Amino acid sequence: MSAAPSQHADLNPTPAPKRVVSADLVAGLSIAGLLLPEAVAYSSIANLPPQTGVIALFAGLLCYGLFGSSRFAIVSATSSSAAVLAAATASMANGDIGLRMTLAIGLVMITGLFFLLAGLARMGSVTDFIAKPVLRGFAFGLAIVIIVKQIASVVDVHPVHSDMTRFIPEMLAQAGHWNWVSVAVMAAALALLFLFARLRRVPGALLVIVIGVAAGQWLNLQQYGVGLVGSIHLQLALPTLPMLSRADWLRLGELGFAMGMILYAESYGSIRSFAIKHGDTTAPNRDLLALGASNLLSGLFHGMPVGAGYSATSANEAAGATSRLSGWVAALVMLAIVLTLLPGIALTPEPVLAAIVIHAVSHTLNPMAFRPYFQWRRDRLVVIASVIAVLLLGVLDGLLVSIVISIFMMLRQFSQSTISVLGQLGDSHDFVNMRTHPAAQPVAGIIILRPNEPLFFANAERILSQARRSIAAAKDLHTVILSLEESPDLDSTSLEGLHDFFTFVEASGLQLLLARLKDPVYDIMKNAVAPAFPAACLSALSVAEAVHVALTPQQDTKQATDIIQGE
Repeated sequence: MSAAPSQHADLNPTPAPKRVVSADLVAGLSIAGLLLPEAVAYSSIANLPPQTGVIALFAGLLCYGLFGSSRFAIVSATSSSAAVLAAATASMANGDIGLRMTLAIGLVMITGLFFLLAGLARMGSVTDFIAKPVLRGFAFGLAIVIIVKQIASVVDVHPVHSDMTRFIPEMLAQAGHWNWVSVAVMAAALALLFLFARLRRVPGALLVIVIGVAAGQWLNLQQYGVGLVGSIHLQLALPTLPMLSRADWLRLGELGFAMGMILYAESYGSIRSFAIKHGDTTAPNRDLLALGASNLLSGLFHGMPVGAGYSATSANEAAGATSRLSGWVAALVMLAIVLTLLPGIALTPEPVLAAIVIHAVSHTLNPMAFRPYFQWRRDRLVVIASVIAVLLLGVLDGLLVSIVISIFMMLRQFSQSTISVLGQLGDSHDFVNMRTHPAAQPVAGIIILRPNEPLFFANAERILSQARRSIAAAKDLHTVILSLEESPDLDSTSLEGLHDFFTFVEASGLQLLLARLKDPVYDIMKNAVAPAFPAACLSALSVAEAVHVALTPQQDTKQATDIIQGE
């Protein structure tokens, strides 16, 4: 009689290799039909030739497939980076088309270089530099800008101003000159895209292009003023550095930083969300290097900036991908399409391409994403300000303002930090904020202080001034305990402030003990020039142990000193 099967035999079975390969083949075939049309469409947002989006797509899939960490991420051109690229190059080229292309190449390469440097410097932990409310507000405003400008292109009107407060009225004022045939074509294509989106693993964008090409030739849409995408000259240029002035490179460096921030925020958001969903680990530094290699390669061959966009990554996961093999399959399928069907794609009506763009960015136009901020009554003004900044100032200035808002939020939070006075809960070893825990009681003769945020140049003086006031208000003290558990490191401003604080406590005739010091903080203070920070005052002891040392009788001072130094 055979043994009974294990009760856990069927739980979380390891997929067979053939099943994994099969799933990735299906996923790659599915997303190929989405990626190629979007690549061509996003190049139109950037006001660049269609081949720039295709080159970027191959560069992103190749490099991230080799070096990336996420098994779902698809690195290709994104709508946000395309819009930022268009705004940045337009502001510098002053209508010179040749210079605009050269600037675009330089900006993509600079962005790739920033990613590589950040990866080598292991800055992957700085993943939330742009606050989520700011990023969502920027994306919402950007989607509105992209959609409105695509509609203006379809109806063939060209407002003078770029900010939406004047762009939209100028566009509506020319309604009598709109090309309504183009509007009808765009509306029909949009309806088909939303219909096909309900069908999983159906390459809706590619099917819409095929239908659009067939309808355009059958109805002869060009006679009604409906434009075509035009020829796509997919010829790899020799890897060369763009010839630009020093001033142009410096300006591109500023813009490349902004481009890198928005691309990484978008990419890491996609990578992290699907990693959490499937229990995968993330490797931010590795992904920085992969994104750097992808953008550098794309720039060398005159492509667009690339990142792990949410729509493409989501489509890959929904199609059943299990590894980065799906991206390689998609690249091979697209290569076959490019080699055989590229002339047909050139016959795509421009309203169809605009519909693909609008459909791709429509997922960010969900106001419900802002609902938690209003429910929590947190960051509501920040979200609204980010949306308004893009609509009023344009894409590029709106992005820069959004980044400034993020930095301001961080600085405001840290600079408004306070210090807590801790008390003991009963006879336990727990010391908590007495303001929020009324049951906690102070220890006789000791005041225990804890900054609620890391000490740094913007808040050190403020927090330590609060500490001085708390000490001055207390009576019958013999010891001050300062817990720095929230400070992983200290800058020079914080060290100077702590030196002055030591001097103040010593002048008051009190003993000072520092508790919960992190290793970098302990090392830098221990190695400071004596007697700025006496070694006897520094320790990684808990607050309870520091209190015990403070209450040690005077005759045991030597033993207390040994304890506090960990000897």
